[in-house]
Amino acid sequence: MSDLVMLLTVFVLAIFVGFEIITKVPPTLHTPLMSGSNAISGITVIGALILAGAIDSPEVSKVLATVAVAFAAVNVVGGFLVTNRMLKMFSARKK
Repeated sequence: MSDLVMLLTVFVLAIFVGFEIITKVPPTLHTPLMSGSNAISGITVIGALILAGAIDSPEVSKVLATVAVAFAAVNVVGGFLVTNRMLKMFSARKK
């Protein structure tokens, strides 16, 4: 039980720290930050696919890995769409 409490504590602290860091990012850095987020989400998709495909992993791990694949894939696709839209806005100014 203490391991679960420790893991939940780390998870909640990571949420708070991530929120505080993201809210302090200036607007000029949003596109580079999105690119970094896409790279991290791509790594998450690969790791979750490996875990979901593991033969001897528990059912809970497979369910959580499937959810992680779905959320990370949505993040990657959304990030690319936002980045593409922002790049089109910058290229439209040059013309």
